Amino acid sequence: MTEAKFEKANLRSESQLQKTSARMLLLRVVVILLVIAIVIPALNPARVSGLIDKNAAFFTMAISYKSLTAGFIRAVNRGWVESSTLLNIYLASLLSFLCIIVVAAGCCMTLGKRRLQKLGTLVITVGSAVGILALLLLMPAYNALSGSTKLSTVQPMLPTGFWFFIVLFVVCGVFGFANMKMIPKPVELDKYEMEAKYKLFLMILPFAILCFTFSYLPLWGWRYSFFDYKPGLALSFDNFVGFKWFTFLFRNAASREDIARVMTNTLAMSGIGIVTSFLPMAFAICLTEIKSGRFRKLIQIVTTIPNFISWVLVFSFAFALFSTDGFINSVLIDLGLIKTGSNYLMSGSHVWLKMWALGTWKGLGWGAIIYIAGISSIDQQLYEAATVDGAGRFKRIWHITVPGLMPTFYVLLLLSIAGILSNGMDQYYVFRNSSNQNPIEVLDLYVYLLGLGGNGSGNIPLATVVGMMKSIISISLLMGANRVSRLLRGQSIV
Repeated sequence: MTEAKFEKANLRSESQLQKTSARMLLLRVVVILLVIAIVIPALNPARVSGLIDKNAAFFTMAISYKSLTAGFIRAVNRGWVESSTLLNIYLASLLSFLCIIVVAAGCCMTLGKRRLQKLGTLVITVGSAVGILALLLLMPAYNALSGSTKLSTVQPMLPTGFWFFIVLFVVCGVFGFANMKMIPKPVELDKYEMEAKYKLFLMILPFAILCFTFSYLPLWGWRYSFFDYKPGLALSFDNFVGFKWFTFLFRNAASREDIARVMTNTLAMSGIGIVTSFLPMAFAICLTEIKSGRFRKLIQIVTTIPNFISWVLVFSFAFALFSTDGFINSVLIDLGLIKTGSNYLMSGSHVWLKMWALGTWKGLGWGAIIYIAGISSIDQQLYEAATVDGAGRFKRIWHITVPGLMPTFYVLLLLSIAGILSNGMDQYYVFRNSSNQNPIEVLDLYVYLLGLGGNGSGNIPLATVVGMMKSIISISLLMGANRVSRLLRGQSIV
């Protein structure tokens, strides 16, 4: 009889844990939705007036008082809106935003063991309750705006996002309280601990959020390619044009010529970089062969510093060297080798090689760092055995160091092939002038000039289409190079 009761108790405990686990999963999903909603302008709960920018997300308003008050300057000066009302909106937004951060922290704590789970659910419950109260503080501001003498200008409103956030906070509070009660009481041996896999997940989570924010969230801007968009105007189905700009890119003769020219420049400059991508590895090998530690560190520092210098300063330095009255021309004139100076930067000849040389000078030391780390990981016993067998320095380099670095070289080579269309913009933008603008214009620079009117058009939809095609081609190249690597080497990077 005792065994039957024990088995029944175990079954009841397992059933309870399964229900708690399901509720915990739902709770985490709701918290994730709450966090995502703070960066969506359409769900901004604090947009209680038409004077607040409709493109401002809740996150922006909570951290920037200026973004909130930007549209109220005239209304405050005329007395239509009190400054205390704006302060009320800002404080309610800030407090609600802090509550969301607290709820998110509690959600992370629920990944731990029982004691940490109970604490996490308590944090979520309290944070949700305070968040609801913070959102309700927007009601007095809404009432104050509703009593304005200029309702047509102030446009008071209770946005959909207000009720959306209220519902999410309520659901978080209810599920948090329910889970807190359903989680079995921790025993004395339980500690505020978390499994290693969850710790590693939380460590990488901030970087995943940054990657999503700056790499994936901007993809929402691709929608401009389907509209006849003009800067300053809102997107609506009135200016929806479908695939007009996609077809325009290939049907228009001028666009085809520009794309052909720009792609030639891009592929040529990237191709030169790929062909000479062995230079950082060779430089790293030469650097590690220097016996003097101080001299080796000095060279490494001197060659790495240019990577942290902006291209604007690099252009200033190059102008001081290669302009008509620059250092190079002055020396050559003093030596009697030339009679008059030439402005090498204004010349349209050998532009690809000039840009490659400047890029190599700037990134050689930085690119060698990963190879230096790779050399330090090679087993030193291989070098000792080769020395005993009579191998000289160059044979040790060729038969031990180079093979040891080839896996790293292959990975970087594949990444270079995938990014063959992404050779940057700032270098070519600062060195661009009337003499070399045709051979120096790469794809990134072309998209920038096309979108912001540098070519006289300011055609944002067409620039978006070109950017989309570039991304799709780059992903295809990465997958193709990865497949070739798998076939030839039996290894892949994706």
